[in-house]
Amino acid sequence: MQLSRFTAALLLSAAAFLPLAASAQSQPASNRVLRVAPHADLKTLDPVAASIVITRMHGLMIYETLFAWDSNLQPKPQMVESFETSPDKLTWTFKLRPGLKFHDGQPVTTKDVIASLARWMKRDTIGGKLAEYTDGMEAVDDATFRLKLKRPMALVPFALGSAVGQIPVIMRESDAKSDPMKPITETIGSGPFKFNREDWRSGSKVVYDRNPDYVPRSEPADGLAGGRVVKVDRVEWLIMPDAATAAAALQTGEIDIWEQPSQDLIPVISTNEQVKVDRYANLANQAMLRPNHLHPPFDNPKARLALAYATDQADFLSAGFGDEEWWKRCASYFICGGPNGTEAGAESYAKPNLDKARELLKESGYKGEKLVLSTSNDIAPIGRMAEVAAASLRKVGFNIDLQVADWGTVTTRQQNKGTSEQGGWNLFVTTASGATMQSPLTNIGTNMACERAWSGWPCDAEAEKLRGAFIDAPDEAGRKLALDALHKRLAEVQPYRVLGQYDQPYARRTNVAGVLAAPVMLFWNIEKK
Repeated sequence: MQLSRFTAALLLSAAAFLPLAASAQSQPASNRVLRVAPHADLKTLDPVAASIVITRMHGLMIYETLFAWDSNLQPKPQMVESFETSPDKLTWTFKLRPGLKFHDGQPVTTKDVIASLARWMKRDTIGGKLAEYTDGMEAVDDATFRLKLKRPMALVPFALGSAVGQIPVIMRESDAKSDPMKPITETIGSGPFKFNREDWRSGSKVVYDRNPDYVPRSEPADGLAGGRVVKVDRVEWLIMPDAATAAAALQTGEIDIWEQPSQDLIPVISTNEQVKVDRYANLANQAMLRPNHLHPPFDNPKARLALAYATDQADFLSAGFGDEEWWKRCASYFICGGPNGTEAGAESYAKPNLDKARELLKESGYKGEKLVLSTSNDIAPIGRMAEVAAASLRKVGFNIDLQVADWGTVTTRQQNKGTSEQGGWNLFVTTASGATMQSPLTNIGTNMACERAWSGWPCDAEAEKLRGAFIDAPDEAGRKLALDALHKRLAEVQPYRVLGQYDQPYARRTNVAGVLAAPVMLFWNIEKK
């Protein structure tokens, strides 16, 4: 691929700028410091209050969960040393492993665990489903607690190890007892890294130091599971929203990892012998167009169906992710190529039908009111796909007001349930990992439990009934029947428009090793040679 003059100029100018920036920030040169250009700036510090990837990455740095998914998304004990279930499968007893303590020196106890799980259950898709099964939790002693169920649920360890949506991290009891609808600003966990608040510079740098008191598990690292052995002293996230700047920094060695390189620059950085481009997730990611179900016109399913008929996945994916090597059409809410990748009921939305979209939009009662599509250019693919959404929807009669802000502002706004005049929103484009979207239990967008659903708050009792049938199914055959029925219902009510799926590569210097296959990028097990 030939480099455009414009891109080349950007790279040259960025390379010229970087030594000055590095000098101004007095960046240490030790090989014990891992410097990373993440995909976005960190704004929200509470991984139970926000499901966005950058906050989840932050949460996994400083907190731990009771279980953890391995590279095959199978749950393994993490904070838990041992567990057992009663013969009737209604009581689960868990014992914490020794040596767990928070960064402030306090020991982790079951009081912290119970308060943390209760808070998580009020916010998360998986947590909300587990809450429906839960009859209560009780501490036996400081290291042992019981989870009592109303009916059996075999997926309890899977849920407690979730690495998607709002993750079930264990906080101090005092933090966990705060209002679950208000993000906490404390950052005291028990994980392998400590958040360095003193060196944090919003919009510029986020810093984590190795936790010298952390005791990892003895098993080898495997995905999120196993021993979280930290092999560097410090991890710095250097915020570089300009792709050319990040590309130049990687090539000169001023950063070690570019978490989400821009696809149009991959051919450029790949020519550098000191740079390696690779994938770190086993499943493709999903792009989506999310409507707000609380307010007209998208409280009417006909308006949401109009979104499906008005949009062509290829337009979005090529704008967001470039060459088709990195993306594919897929109408499955649960990821084509994954264990639940059915497209049942969604066949008619494979290609756009603009006349059908206009007809449905008229039937929905929409009369041309302004609709806010909130987005950001901080994450370039999302910004570009939002522009495609605005252009596509205007063609069939939607009056789209494309409002661009920084990503932190966009994600904060997503929590606002008011109308657009009250600071709310009508539409946004986003992406989610394959691990998040591959199952009815984990898919944040297909949770249609009304006020307990993710931003957009879709509400459909039939879809929730069918989702429950999948979770309750006793065997694979039963889950397959429930899955197809659920997917057909979702295609009818459109909790969001599936925009297809893509592979997200990362890029690293060749002296960096140990990046693990996981739903998000992890920073333990990595070393600089």
